[in-house]
Amino acid sequence: MPMTMDKLFLDTLKDVYYAERQVLKALTKQARAAQHPELKQAFTLHKEQTQGQVERLQQVFEILGKRAQGVTCEAMNGILEEASELIEEEPEPGPVRDAGLLAAAQCVEHYEIARYGTLIAWAKAAGKQDVVGLLDQNLAEEKQTDELLSRLAEAVLNPEAAADA
Repeated sequence: MPMTMDKLFLDTLKDVYYAERQVLKALTKQARAAQHPELKQAFTLHKEQTQGQVERLQQVFEILGKRAQGVTCEAMNGILEEASELIEEEPEPGPVRDAGLLAAAQCVEHYEIARYGTLIAWAKAAGKQDVVGLLDQNLAEEKQTDELLSRLAEAVLNPEAAADA
């Protein structure tokens, strides 16, 4: 039986739901591992945003008449595993580890931005206007977090890490 657009949309929604829930767990660990106060604050803020994103995804499932459930997202598992490995490989807090943690966080953001952009495009094409606004909110927050992380990397963490070498 061929894949339908509705099934593809739902499968991708389940993927991003799983991914967001894994990110929620990882952000606590990353905030603890970060040394720089602005990076700790960015992780804490993003954790709060991610909780709201999970809730909005649950609303999308509800609107679609589906149970909110995730499917394993190997891509996100891999990205988060890289961040965990960085913490294990560099047990000492400092600018270099912070730069690595920030880079891993941006990988997360870029994955989520891609997923939300795709879901929004598919929802519009399929006439699912009732979920576009919720997905748009999540996408806007992901882009906002990515911009914050970029500014922090360029203005503070990358120069500190380079000077620490």
